[in-house]
Amino acid sequence: MTHDGDETSRQERSEAPSAHFGEDGARLTYGTYLRLDGLLGQQQLQTDAHDELLFITIHQVYELWFKQLLHEVQAAREAMFDGRLWWARHLLARVHEIERILIEQVGVLETMTPQDFLEFRARLAPASGFQSVQFRELEFVSGAKDEAFLARFRGLTADESARLRRRLDEPTLWDAFLAVLRSYGLRADGDEQVRGSLRTAAHDRGGYGDVWELAEGLLTHDEMAADWRARHVTMVERMIGTKSGTGGSSGAGYLRSRLDLRYYPLLWELRSWL
Repeated sequence: MTHDGDETSRQERSEAPSAHFGEDGARLTYGTYLRLDGLLGQQQLQTDAHDELLFITIHQVYELWFKQLLHEVQAAREAMFDGRLWWARHLLARVHEIERILIEQVGVLETMTPQDFLEFRARLAPASGFQSVQFRELEFVSGAKDEAFLARFRGLTADESARLRRRLDEPTLWDAFLAVLRSYGLRADGDEQVRGSLRTAAHDRGGYGDVWELAEGLLTHDEMAADWRARHVTMVERMIGTKSGTGGSSGAGYLRSRLDLRYYPLLWELRSWL
C-alpha cells in the first residue's frame, strides 16, 4: 500500500538536483577538467604571420591523436595476447576512424597558401615533423621497427630515446596476431607457415571468422596509414615543391620514399593467393 506522502517524497527526490550533476557544489568545471588554461596557452607563435597559429594548432592536434592511437593500439595488442578478440576488433575499428580524421585534417592545412607558409617557415628550422617521437612509436608498435631512426633523430631527450628503445624491444601488433593464429591451432613459425594459415582462415571463415576479421582490421590500419602518408606528401609538394625539409631531410623526396612502406606485407600478398 502506497501513501500519498510517500509518493510525493519519491517524486521530490527524483526531481531534486543530483549531488553529482549540475553546478551546485561542483568540484570540476569544463575548463578545469580539460585544463584549458594550459592547453590554450601552448600555441606560442614565433612570428606575426596570420597562418602560424593554424600550423601550430594542426600539428598539436596531430600529436594528441597520436597519443590516442598509441593508447588504442597498445590495448588492441594486449587484447589479442589475452584472447579478447572482440575487444581487439572494437579498438581497431576506433583506430581506423581516428586515422580517417588524420587524413581529412590535411585539407585544413592546405587552406594555407605557399606564400603564407613562407612568411614563417624559415623560423621553424631545425624543427621538423620527422622528429615526431609519437609517430615513430606508432610505426614501431604497428610493426615497422627501424633502429636507424634513433641515430638519425637529433635533439632527442633521454626520455624520448628510452621510449623509442622500449618500442623496439616490445611486441608489435603483428606479434600479437601471430599469437592469435597459434591459439587457433594455426602454424605461425616463419612466413611460409603464416601464409598457409592465412589461406586456411580465408577459406574457412566459418571456423576462423575471428582470425579473418582481425586480419582485415590490421590490413585496414595499414591501408589508412598508407593513405595518410600519400596525402601528406602531396600536401608537402603543394606547399614547398622540391625544397628540403626544415629538419634537413629531402622534404617531399624523403616522404615519397616511405610510400611503399607496409606494416603487414603478408596480408597484402594474401590477395594474390586466394
